[in-house]
Amino acid sequence: MIARSPSFWYPAVFPFSGSFRWEEAMELYAIRRRSAWANAEELEKAAGVSAKVGNEEMPDRVRWIRSYVVAEPDGRLGTICIYQARDIDSIREHARRVGMPGDEVEAIAKTVVVRSDPEEAAQAAG
Repeated sequence: MIARSPSFWYPAVFPFSGSFRWEEAMELYAIRRRSAWANAEELEKAAGVSAKVGNEEMPDRVRWIRSYVVAEPDGRLGTICIYQARDIDSIREHARRVGMPGDEVEAIAKTVVVRSDPEEAAQAAG
């Protein structure tokens, strides 16, 4: 059994303001959004709203790391998204604000990287 690292509080120093505050550590989560979009345009629009909500409304609660787009059997698009978040409730609140599914959420216990994603490896080599 792999134990999740505990959430804890750590100090975050912001040199521009000279202020000091406590910020809660974030855990990694995977979100599966099945058949959520009819086409790439819908997905792109949702991605823009998602980034805006995360960056402007909830920057201390969620951070979008990456997404994998899935061609679903029904012809629609789904995603598997990786986020950092304070907790599952923050992930679900973000999804609610964006207007997209957020009910299939799993905490990531450990990341095992066998190889870099093919696109990332090609960019690093070039």
